[in-house]
Amino acid sequence: MPKKKTNKAAAKRFKVTAKGKLKYARCGGRHLMTTSKNRKRKRTIGKPGILDKAEMKRIHRLLST
Repeated sequence: MPKKKTNKAAAKRFKVTAKGKLKYARCGGRHLMTTSKNRKRKRTIGKPGILDKAEMKRIHRLLST
């Protein structure tokens, strides 16, 4: 039986925390940060997001080596 390969697209987008949760970068932080987005929205974009349990099992399967 061949070895299971890590899905590289998922590996670039998610990091596993110490407790096993999945962390990701929020969208919308590349440009237009000075004009159209308010302060609260920009602050939230800067923080990492934590994936919900519904998606966690599927993404863990992609990341398992």
